Amino acid sequence: MPGPAELQALVASTLDQRWHFDPVEATAQGLREYDHRLGDFSPDALRQHVAGLKALAHALEECELDDLDDEIDRTALLNDLRVQHYVWTRERPHERDPGFWVNHVLEGLYHLLASRQADPARRQAVQARLEAAPSLLAAAEATLAKCPRPFVETACAMLVGGRQLVDELSVLSGDEAFAQAQGRALRALERFQAHVAGELMDGAQEDFAIGLDGFNYRLAFQHALRGTTPEVLRYGATLIDQVSSDLDALAAQLRPGTAWPDLLDRLRADHPAPEGLVAAYAAAMERGRAFVAERGLVSLAETPLEVVATPGFLAPVIPFAAYQPPGAFAPEGVGRFYVTEAQDGALRDHARHEIPVTALHEGWPGHHLQFARASRLERVVRRVISTPVTVEGWALYCEDLLAEQGFLASGEERFFQHVALLLRALRIVLDVGLHTQDLPRAKAVDLLVDRVHMDRSHAEAEVRRYAATPSYQLAYAVGRREIRGLRADVERRQGASFELRGFHDAVLEYGGLPVSFIRWGMGFDA
Repeated sequence: MPGPAELQALVASTLDQRWHFDPVEATAQGLREYDHRLGDFSPDALRQHVAGLKALAHALEECELDDLDDEIDRTALLNDLRVQHYVWTRERPHERDPGFWVNHVLEGLYHLLASRQADPARRQAVQARLEAAPSLLAAAEATLAKCPRPFVETACAMLVGGRQLVDELSVLSGDEAFAQAQGRALRALERFQAHVAGELMDGAQEDFAIGLDGFNYRLAFQHALRGTTPEVLRYGATLIDQVSSDLDALAAQLRPGTAWPDLLDRLRADHPAPEGLVAAYAAAMERGRAFVAERGLVSLAETPLEVVATPGFLAPVIPFAAYQPPGAFAPEGVGRFYVTEAQDGALRDHARHEIPVTALHEGWPGHHLQFARASRLERVVRRVISTPVTVEGWALYCEDLLAEQGFLASGEERFFQHVALLLRALRIVLDVGLHTQDLPRAKAVDLLVDRVHMDRSHAEAEVRRYAATPSYQLAYAVGRREIRGLRADVERRQGASFELRGFHDAVLEYGGLPVSFIRWGMGFDA
């Protein structure tokens, strides 16, 4: 591990506390020694965790460093500790979000099922987590109070798939003890589901917003952005106007006399058959990888990307598709792209001309390449610490990149790229509005339905997610802006010697650290 011994020791201590507190995240990152545990979110455990965060932050602040890369890593880790402290002391998801607890149990099981370890070890770990689930859910019931309504609604949807997941674990059953643990976990989920749908729903309110101060805190420390909330909101509004104008022009070229929303509805009627969805995405993913390799746009990684049907238990929370990155420490990391095999009207969200845009965003050179490259970085901080402004910003920047390089071969594909950008611009306005301007959820849903013709039920699920993930939704378009700005600055500095591959490789050497830190490392003002 690079850096002076003191910094190395502090990084190791910080990550050790991270994995001890959240063993499910450790499993997701490929660390097998935590597989038999679930987390402890009791008041005593949280007090100890928060005290540890403060102590580690103080020690990092006192660490004397001379190397720029070490300073960047130290600052990234410090900011992450500050955000964790803020979340647990101010936002307090364990008290307000039943989905936090449900997700912990289900993710704990899912990551074991997705791992490639030997069956006996996996079965033992699954059984241990099944045995821990009832007490964890009992603690959740005792802790949760006055939960925001969108959090309760999301938890209800998650519990439908969660019960299915636990029920399907019968295929792993090797003895009576496993079957008994499975049965107890299933009954605990059923009891918790009744509690969430009953008492918590009855007492739920719309008080999910974190407010302007909390939003600005996340911009400054989670994302290391220079702009404040009003500046970000102005950018979102400006981008909406720009992209809407571009869509008018594209529609005029493709179907003269047709308004772009009408053209969107017409094009969404053209989609693969349900049984061909996975194959269509897999082919688009492979086409993107071959295109990037042929053009030499960025150095690729050997980490496999599997395109598979969404497991049934995940379908309630993955209405279209989703990417699961390889673990940062997994010996043989594999990325997975889940495609939910939609039926009937939901197929419009898998429009044939939209699939290539999704493929390059999620696969090559988007999320999968970035995570695969990060998992092989020598600097451990850059494997683990990230901001969605860089992660989602990189993937959205890649949509621009491959469009300008000719990957999007038809006008219809370029049209859908702009529709996707309009959604990301709209997300800025909704993100800021929901959390700092008292924007009602119903109005946010109407905006998604009216402006990008999203199915209303899916728009409702989207807005519930926005309510639970403050400052995440702005990350796509703002991150794209930050990376495009950095590229322009590097081009101006390097002139005729500028090369895309070199720039992209340099960016990916920072993993998902904030773009302002990448600027810092490249010799620009952050």
